Formats: sequence, C-alpha cells, structure tokens
Amino acid sequence: MKRTTKIASIALIASGALAGVATAGSLQDTTVEAPVYTPAPTPVATGGDWTGFYGGLQVGQTDIESDSGALDGDDASYGVHAGYDYDFGTFVLGGELDYDKTDIELGGGAANVDSVARAKLKAGYDFGNTLVYATAGAAQADTSVGDESGSFAGLGVTYKVTEQYTVGGEVLQHKFDDVGGTGDDLDATTISLRGSMRF
Repeated sequence: MKRTTKIASIALIASGALAGVATAGSLQDTTVEAPVYTPAPTPVATGGDWTGFYGGLQVGQTDIESDSGALDGDDASYGVHAGYDYDFGTFVLGGELDYDKTDIELGGGAANVDSVARAKLKAGYDFGNTLVYATAGAAQADTSVGDESGSFAGLGVTYKVTEQYTVGGEVLQHKFDDVGGTGDDLDATTISLRGSMRF
C-alpha cells in the first residue's frame, strides 16, 4: 500500500512538472494591435444657400383669351430675367425683373402683342437644391393699340444643377383690363422654362 501511494505521488509530481514545462513552452507573445483609424464622416450638404443675384434666359408659350373671344391669340415667347434672392434658412424672399418678346396676333390681326415686361416679388420654400415659390406683381404689355398695364400671379420651381447654374419652370396668370379702350379684358397665361446663372 505504501509502495502504491509512493508510486502515485511520484507520478503526480512528474506529470505536474511536465505540464509546467509544456505550458511554459507553449506561451505565445501577446501582441497588441493598433486601433484602426476610421475618419469621421464628412457632413453632406442638405440645403443650398439661395442668397445672391442671378440672371438668365427663358423660353415659353403665351396664350391670351379675351372676354368677348374677339381678341384671342397665342404664340411662343422668349426673354431675359434678373433678380435677387435672400435665404432666411427655409424661407426665401426675392425680387425680379423680366422681359418676354413675342408676336401674338389677337383676333386674327386686329391687334398684336409684341412684348410683356414684369416686376415680380417672390416668396418661396428652400428644400435644399430645390426652391418652390409663389410670385406676383405688375406687368406691362406692349401692343399695337398701346401699352397696357396689368397684374399677374403664379408659381415657379428652380433646381440647382450646380451652385452657379439653375434650371426651372414658371406658370403665370396675367390680367389686363379694357385693352386699347375696346372694353375687352384679356387673360394671359405664360408657361416658361428658365435657365439662370447665380452670382
């Protein structure tokens, strides 16, 4: 019994020593990896600043209807515009002058409309690269029976292709009373495509 206990003790001590040697030989150096640097995401511009001057060209169609139907007519129009916008953050106010050249025969040649000039006030919402606005103001039509003053109102949208170049569209409804002393009132609708440079 003593002999068995002695052999078991020796075996236990030997196995412990061997285990210690094996463990010592299998230790690996601990390597600390350098943290991977991830740059902070660059903020993406979600809005545009519409403050500043702009100018450009427009082309469109003008359709004129009279109360009596005797002075109706339509034709293409083209022109220039220039203005200034101020961006308050989400709300944009502005003013603009524009001029359209056209050659509309009214009533089969009874009268002609040669051009329309406008002074506009604009108020719109800044959706970032898109500006949606309402506009209203005074208009003056140059006709073969004299210059006629009137009013207009409408809606427009402008999109920034780049910070300097925009494209857009506009629909305006005009009202001219008693054209050329005929007693006829004219309603003119213009639809135009616009391109502008911003400064």
